[in-house]
Amino acid sequence: MSRVGLVDAGGANLGSVRYALERLQVDVQMVRAPADLAGLARVILPGVGAAAEGMKRLHAQGLVQPLRELQVPLMGICLGMQLLFERSEEGDVECLGLLPGIVRRLHPGVGVRVPHMGWNKLLALRESPLLDGVPLGSSAYFVHSYAAPVTSDTVAACHHGGLFTAVVQRERLCGAQFHPERSAGPGARILQNFLEIAA
Repeated sequence: MSRVGLVDAGGANLGSVRYALERLQVDVQMVRAPADLAGLARVILPGVGAAAEGMKRLHAQGLVQPLRELQVPLMGICLGMQLLFERSEEGDVECLGLLPGIVRRLHPGVGVRVPHMGWNKLLALRESPLLDGVPLGSSAYFVHSYAAPVTSDTVAACHHGGLFTAVVQRERLCGAQFHPERSAGPGARILQNFLEIAA
């Protein structure tokens, strides 16, 4: 399999995502500068933490415009998925703007804690190669306080005080709000599906 780039955006999940990819027999290339993107077949943008800090790091590495202009499949994970959207309320920061929508804080309520932490069920909304082989009603592992809205690009949603996007795809752009590297079989299958998605 061709090399897959893993963007070092400072997220604590970088090592676990790399390990998950290596279990899938993937040749992983760390991306810390624009030159590291050359020759890659796919790119994964993981992340944990705040949107403003994530974007600040991408700007410092000179990766914002190269990621916007990327011509190969790109997958954001957790914060990385949020950074694919236009803006985030978290720090009121402009994100990569590759997908329409504003990431907003989850609303706490009776029985609804924020951050949203733990396993929750994926609700498939439309067909996508990302969900091939993922059983209906599968659960995934989430850790987040902000989420993207449900749009026409949403493949699967999740309910936590309201619906939010759990899996997104628009052509070569993909994202998972949860941690596929910590989501057992369904998470591994979604990663594998991304690796096989048509460029």
